[in-house]
Amino acid sequence: MRLPRRLFSAAGVVAPALALVVGLAPASSAAPGDAPTTTASTRSHNTPRQVGYFTQWGVYGRDYQVQDVDLSGTAERLTHLNYAFGNVSPQGECLMGNVPGEADAWADYVRPLAAADSVDGVADTWDQPLAGNFLQLKKLKEKHPGLKVMISLGGWSWSTHFSDAARTEASRKRFVSSCVDLYLKGNLPADSGRGGPGSAAGVFDGIDLDWEWPGSSGDTDTVFRPEDRRNFTKLVAEFRRQLDALGRRQDRHYELSAFVPTAEAKIDAGFDVPKIMRDLDFVTLQGYDFHVSGEPVTAQQSALFAAGDYSVHGTVEAWRERGAPLRKLVVGVPFYGQGWTGVTGGGDGLGQPAAGPAPALWANGYADYEELKALAGSGGFTVHRNRAGGHAWIFDGTTLWTYDDPQVLARKATYVKSRGLGGAMIWSLDGDTPDGELIKALDAGLNG
Repeated sequence: MRLPRRLFSAAGVVAPALALVVGLAPASSAAPGDAPTTTASTRSHNTPRQVGYFTQWGVYGRDYQVQDVDLSGTAERLTHLNYAFGNVSPQGECLMGNVPGEADAWADYVRPLAAADSVDGVADTWDQPLAGNFLQLKKLKEKHPGLKVMISLGGWSWSTHFSDAARTEASRKRFVSSCVDLYLKGNLPADSGRGGPGSAAGVFDGIDLDWEWPGSSGDTDTVFRPEDRRNFTKLVAEFRRQLDALGRRQDRHYELSAFVPTAEAKIDAGFDVPKIMRDLDFVTLQGYDFHVSGEPVTAQQSALFAAGDYSVHGTVEAWRERGAPLRKLVVGVPFYGQGWTGVTGGGDGLGQPAAGPAPALWANGYADYEELKALAGSGGFTVHRNRAGGHAWIFDGTTLWTYDDPQVLARKATYVKSRGLGGAMIWSLDGDTPDGELIKALDAGLNG
């Protein structure tokens, strides 16, 4: 099982109790400042991006299907959907297959869906070459023509072989070519009667690079080297070259983005900011997991402003100061919370010692917004807000959860607009309520 990046702090510290579960120097800060929706298909080129991650594994335990992106009203509010994740093989190529913990072709394009679970109400048949999530994504795009779907490569657990793949000119060309062939040309491996040449053509509109992290430590088995910074720059350039070559033949533009960190040490170790920003359409900034439930003291995980601590504003400034255009910076926001239990010290619970991660439905210390909304309304918890810092948490005297609710997201949307930033990114869509409460608040703030 892969561990999504949301389980790890801004400094790359894993929450120990969380590492066994799941089906799956601080930035600068400054004084705070704050305050009719259109669909993706009608928005102009200058409209803020709204990027949402759809998790491959969410179709199992959470039963969050591509159809739910449509039924919740989310699809009409997104400009981009990032499909998480594609893996990199030990041979340095994009990997596809049914390998436990490494690849899941069944979820991607083999699994048949009944009519009741399909975006267009049409059941899959035994003899069609494409099924599963990929076919549903294609149907979702047909229903929402302005929506772009990106394949996101890597993530916390699947960045293991990125450094090897990026190491030489030959390895970079081979890696990029394999990803273009698999996802953009759609040449899927044959599997249970599915796949074949061109079977997934038209599903993906670009590639999102989620290497965690070039030049510095990530997951325990992820290789990193000092030369990663230089090689990542060259890898981005190679993706841009091959995407543009394919796009010229098809008279279209394939987009290229990257997920990037908040910690300044990690930025400097792995990212030549001015050079990569020339080739990337945009980057999505880590705007969460500033602190995680594996830490011994409760803290904010996604504050807009925080003097002397990680924050959204500090992350934006760190990238701006290194040469990133504001219009290409897309701010990450969480649709989940980090939680502690056994909190002592009284008060509002923040900044107090804790015994460990709080119990939750999917993983101790981690809860979807939908779960936290129910807790906040249960009567046992009190909602607290740091209005200057732009963050919220709930506390019942023993258990504390820090998370983003509609009010926090509205404040962040105002910040994005006032700074001329590129938009907002969501990790991940399956954390919202069935009626899309969070995406609606974010969309209203960005486009209202």
